[in-house]
Amino acid sequence: MAEPWITVTAADVRVGDRIRLATGADLLVSRIEPRLLGLEMVAFVEDTPQRWFKQAMTPSAEVEVLRAG
Repeated sequence: MAEPWITVTAADVRVGDRIRLATGADLLVSRIEPRLLGLEMVAFVEDTPQRWFKQAMTPSAEVEVLRAG
């Protein structure tokens, strides 16, 4: 049985989580950059052989997460 997606705040996302963005796209969090550009923003970075992708959002934003067991 597939694990369910859960909703958490961006501040609760951890490295290794797979997150689903509001666009429906998902990314594997390889790195988290807190206080992006000195602002109250957090940036999630996927840095894998397949792609590099970065998404910023406020720490209080809700995001869907699929965590590895």
